[in-house]
Amino acid sequence: MRSRFEFESSIPSKEKRFFRIIVVTETYFPEINGVAKTLYRMVNDLVDEGNEVILFRPKQGLKDYARSRSGYKEILMSGCRIPMYSDMRFGFPARQTLKRHFEREKPDIIHVITEGPLGWSAVCAARDSGIPVVSDFRTNFHSYTNYYRLGFARILVENYLKRLHNRTAITLTPSQDVADLLSKKGYGNVRRVSRGIDTELFHPAKRDRQLRKSWGISDEQLTVIYVGRIAAEKNVTLAVRTFRKIQESHPEAKMILVGDGPKKNTLEKSNSDLIFVGLKTGEELAKHYASGDLFLFPSMTETFGNVVLEAMASGLPVVAYDYAAAGCYVQHGISGFLPGFGNDQEFVDMSCVLAGNSVLRKRIRDKARRIAMNCTWEKVTCALRDIYGEFSLPINGNTKAKQIVFPALRIAET
Repeated sequence: MRSRFEFESSIPSKEKRFFRIIVVTETYFPEINGVAKTLYRMVNDLVDEGNEVILFRPKQGLKDYARSRSGYKEILMSGCRIPMYSDMRFGFPARQTLKRHFEREKPDIIHVITEGPLGWSAVCAARDSGIPVVSDFRTNFHSYTNYYRLGFARILVENYLKRLHNRTAITLTPSQDVADLLSKKGYGNVRRVSRGIDTELFHPAKRDRQLRKSWGISDEQLTVIYVGRIAAEKNVTLAVRTFRKIQESHPEAKMILVGDGPKKNTLEKSNSDLIFVGLKTGEELAKHYASGDLFLFPSMTETFGNVVLEAMASGLPVVAYDYAAAGCYVQHGISGFLPGFGNDQEFVDMSCVLAGNSVLRKRIRDKARRIAMNCTWEKVTCALRDIYGEFSLPINGNTKAKQIVFPALRIAET
């Protein structure tokens, strides 16, 4: 059994096959986070290509409803809000309900996106129904325990995650360093499938003079931008501290924070001169990126970090720690700066260098844009299709046939 794989599947596609896919997730559109955003794009690309997707997710509120279109439908499950994250939910356990749906829908494969109670139930129900499972490792939940005084629970969370993923046929994760780490920790079959970026949406041409004017910022003023959840695990306080250091040499500089989260009110009260604009999506988000001059992303808990690619596509010089998306796509000193992981002083110093050199920022932003243009969603869809073909039930197969033909396939088990 392979321990890890590169981005593209090693199994060539002889002919294009279309799949009936069940996706189980505890976050999805219209929630605003990296997992929901990339999953929404992934699902729509699969459907547009001709695959059929049935998506299970928790109901997000009283006014929420199940969406559907040709080749796609949603089934809403029970759930509740996550403490400290009122805009996000987890699904309640639903093993028997999911089993009934799985056996009725007869998918070729089940793709479990999140590892909450609903995700665990899906893995167990898939085993009961004899259907192979692909799982995603998209969030370092075990790392979050350090930021919420729950360090005692880290080992429990790590063991739970490994147990869940090792009951699936393969675990997908978006960056190679995470894939390598999971393999070293005993995850049985891990493969990297990266992320794409919409380079037409995120584009330097979206720079908006009127938007900058609304911030009280002239064309010449340095604008530092942060995009992401304003929460402890994102290390936002380091971004603010870095900006304060930049201000010592550039007192006219401004900082824009795009996003929301549990630390927003506290930061806003103690930093009245910073500009908090809240959550932004689509064209508005693209304008905010392109209207900045320098992007700071000090998070140390990412499995990827979509905002890095979004910033690069928008023509922003990026300062981010050397791992995940930044480690994959930022070339140090060429398309951004990569301080050593967890080295706060390097992060501050490198940010100050970029803040003080407009010529260097221009050179870096052009290179960053060119690199981002190679990160297409078509590559992601192709990789997923190959993986589904490798691990799915055979065409026109049934449970018994699958167990006979693939006796070594490690599917979900109780």
